[in-house]
Amino acid sequence: MFEILIQGLLLGGLYTLFALGQSLMFGVMRLTNTAQGDFIILGAFAAIAGLAATGFSPWLVGLLVLPLAFAAGYALQRHVLNGTLGRDPLPSLVVTFGLSIVIQNLLLELFSADPRSIEIGALATQGLALTPQLSVGVLPLAILVLALAATAGLQWLFTGTSLGRSFRAVSDDREIAELMGLNAARVYALATAIAFVLIALAGMLQGMRTTVSPADGPMLLLVAFEAVVIGGLGSFWGTLAGAMMLGLAQQIGFRLDPGWGIWFGHLVFLAVLVLRPQGIFPRTRG
Repeated sequence: MFEILIQGLLLGGLYTLFALGQSLMFGVMRLTNTAQGDFIILGAFAAIAGLAATGFSPWLVGLLVLPLAFAAGYALQRHVLNGTLGRDPLPSLVVTFGLSIVIQNLLLELFSADPRSIEIGALATQGLALTPQLSVGVLPLAILVLALAATAGLQWLFTGTSLGRSFRAVSDDREIAELMGLNAARVYALATAIAFVLIALAGMLQGMRTTVSPADGPMLLLVAFEAVVIGGLGSFWGTLAGAMMLGLAQQIGFRLDPGWGIWFGHLVFLAVLVLRPQGIFPRTRG
């Protein structure tokens, strides 16, 4: 049982990084990004292409990819997604769904359907012994630490900085925030830029942990969406808790039968929707 708990938490750390960008975009703009999973895969393939083109180490390529992700997120929100925001959620759903299709087909054209991975050498197999019978991988453990740091960082950004106050203001009432002098379009763009940094980081770590292919995006979107809904829309610590619950449920399912893991995660998602549709830790306004 202890092994299931540890493996579930490690898997939950990766799922947290999948979901935090979605949680941020919904928390600030009430925008559900249906291309979330495909942007994660795009981040992984951007790193793979960077490695092939430059021959640099994966860590250096990552440092190059993250600023590009920030710029891409800012430009996408400022010039495309801002025009879809409003009381009707359908325009943003349609546009991001269209982006999902474009990204998948673009990656298929450029990289084919073959799975790829980001080579990180010995780190991929290094382990840390917890007990004589149990060891955990250094990379999954590092991902869990990054997930905790990213969650805490976003929470601090929201509650302890002027940018975070701007995020909360435009989220609660855009019209009043603009009357007070805020540029809502710019604030939204900054939120998406930060979300895209998290998305690119998640994609690169996914590519280091396992193989990725252009068709993986919808499954990662489902994981991210379930984690956000379970935890509570717009709540960062809730997203972390939801991702951990998904990871634990899947590990329990895998232990019972290799084909039950993903199904167990869906059962937890459905149970939360029925029993607590607002999520475990819904974000409070203000």
